[in-house]
Amino acid sequence: MGQLTHLKELEAESVYILREVAAQFGKPCILFSGGKDSIVLTYLAYKAFYPARIPFPLVHIDTGHNFPETLVYRDNLAERLGASLIVGYVQDSIDQGKVTEEHGYNASRNKLQTVTLLDTLAEHKFDCACGGARRDEEKARAKERIFSHRDEFGQWNPKNQRPELWDLYNAKKDPGEHFRAFPISNWTEMDVWQYIYQEGIELPSLYYTHKRKCFLRDGQWLAAEPDIIKRRESETVQELEVRCRTIGDVTCTGLTLSKAHSLEDIIDEIASSRVTERGGRADDKRSETAMEDRKKEGYF
Repeated sequence: MGQLTHLKELEAESVYILREVAAQFGKPCILFSGGKDSIVLTYLAYKAFYPARIPFPLVHIDTGHNFPETLVYRDNLAERLGASLIVGYVQDSIDQGKVTEEHGYNASRNKLQTVTLLDTLAEHKFDCACGGARRDEEKARAKERIFSHRDEFGQWNPKNQRPELWDLYNAKKDPGEHFRAFPISNWTEMDVWQYIYQEGIELPSLYYTHKRKCFLRDGQWLAAEPDIIKRRESETVQELEVRCRTIGDVTCTGLTLSKAHSLEDIIDEIASSRVTERGGRADDKRSETAMEDRKKEGYF
């Protein structure tokens, strides 16, 4: 695969947005999940300000139910790039009585992390949080502006967003309010994978086919290791060759049966797939408006 001109155009736009964030905000950060989109975003920030270090910290909200491979990758990446890393723990929010742990077979901490995120942003007085969301990823995210306003409660109102004309971004806000910025809004899933291939970006091993103990629930393969999800007696564990197409915590990350051992294999697999990227995310299936409801409350 040769140099793709459109990737250079997307890269230039994202670098411009990241530099606008640095210029217009007093204390921005990057929301880092350990997924491929936040990895590409971090890599773009590294290129945008090189040879200086990335001028804002990486913020990771740890649900306590992450894949170990994600956490190892996160720590290694921050060390390799010389980036500051701040971690907010959902367990702390539970211990403080701010959120209530879910129980049962469908229990997840995914929704709980919204409170931890808002508390972490407030504690460190961040006025802008850059995320790796893309407009093709999910219908609620298609409503976002690149500079997305949040009120004093950290909540998003899709009907109260500013126009963005000729790459002009409005960062004006009242005290207590903040913004989310989405520098890779105009990228597609395929763009992200082609860019990873072109730039030789290292990824967590979860993205490549590997053997893992899994079980089937509602037509979706879920991880039986690490042993976090409560299983029904009828849900038998099998060792299969799988990979993650998108990475969240263990409770909401569906696994894809795959033979993709390389980036070329992944790109070919996605090109022929008829299932959307978030088709494997269990958290999106709680309701028709699951993502939008979470975003209104302050989610990524």
